[in-house]
Amino acid sequence: MIDPFGGKVTEAQDKNTLETSVLEDYRQDDDEALAAAKRAKKILIRRPGMAGGRMPWFDRRNVRTWRHATQIAFVLLNVFLCVQFYLWVRYYETGETSFKVARPDGVEGWLPIAGLMNLKYALMTLEIPPVHAAAMFLLVAFLLISLLFKKSFCSWLCPVGTLSEGLWRLGQWMLGRNLPVPRWLDLPLRALKYLLMAAFLYIVVVSTAEAIAFFMLSPYGLIVDVKMLNFFRYIGNAALITILVLIVGSVFIKNLWCRYLCPYGALVGLLSLLSPFKVRRDAEACIDCAKCAKACPAQLPVDRKMQIRSAECTACLSCVAVCPAQDALQFSLRPGKEVAANGDAQGINRRWRRRALSGALLTLLLAVVVGGVIGAAKWSGYWKTELPEEAYQQLIPQAQRLAHP
Repeated sequence: MIDPFGGKVTEAQDKNTLETSVLEDYRQDDDEALAAAKRAKKILIRRPGMAGGRMPWFDRRNVRTWRHATQIAFVLLNVFLCVQFYLWVRYYETGETSFKVARPDGVEGWLPIAGLMNLKYALMTLEIPPVHAAAMFLLVAFLLISLLFKKSFCSWLCPVGTLSEGLWRLGQWMLGRNLPVPRWLDLPLRALKYLLMAAFLYIVVVSTAEAIAFFMLSPYGLIVDVKMLNFFRYIGNAALITILVLIVGSVFIKNLWCRYLCPYGALVGLLSLLSPFKVRRDAEACIDCAKCAKACPAQLPVDRKMQIRSAECTACLSCVAVCPAQDALQFSLRPGKEVAANGDAQGINRRWRRRALSGALLTLLLAVVVGGVIGAAKWSGYWKTELPEEAYQQLIPQAQRLAHP
């Protein structure tokens, strides 16, 4: 190994030979990492593919590229579902004179409370609810993702999370920074989402199976998805002002809705505490540059922890993306017991071999979980809500006049 105090950096051992231009980039534009290695008296072994302190977006090892691609794909899917659902509703509102499309059952992913109620009904009766079962299956898929892969649903799949991230990045681009929330205010504000979660869970917990069935089979419950759509179509002044305040606030404060108010995020966050996969740091490979902590949207001390257990970690892997040292930071299972010292690239790599998830593999696993749950629901015949055509003809045109039972 080459002594780092001479100003040189050893390259990572990689079976795939990197192009000369990339190797030259290794020696440029990352003085901060080299300086950090010198201060820590450690050898910096660079991650393969890192050029000038960052990895090119087109590199298949770039976790940011995989996450952003997944976010965009899920947003486009939700836009498609919402447009199709609107056209389906309009068909009945216009007396069946407009273009007819099939009802997209995937839109029930926007009905988390109905999903929770149906999940309780299924657990209590051991029967799949006949109405809005897709909401339950999608909720189960997202909870399962959180149980396995931390809060990756929030940072990889959730359209609201994607919008929130886009807004604070816009603010960062316009203003050069986001407004910091002092710790004395941050902690009580974070408690708000747990209070909202507790309120919704209380409603579900105290509801009996009979009460849930009565609500779901009521005229209101049968078209609760249409009521959800109409909330935004005919939004009131108070709701509109609230949403606008949240949008503007999200430009200035990172993840305003997600961090402080989202009850869904609170629920999956608590469940994510049981996840076997976590962001983990290798003390021998780490050069203490603190880039990971600076990149963390949740303001977690990634550079000082061996693993991140916090319910605030969304597994966005921004910390992993900026880490300049090979095998210093990864989203993984517990490391192996191999002993390795700083500079021993092969020994450190053996600790994490077959335990860390790449961006590509995490994308695949998320697709497998969601697709597997949906596929199982469709195969079993419980995915679709089957109502007589006459029910939709009668209920949808008068949806605005239907009151909560």
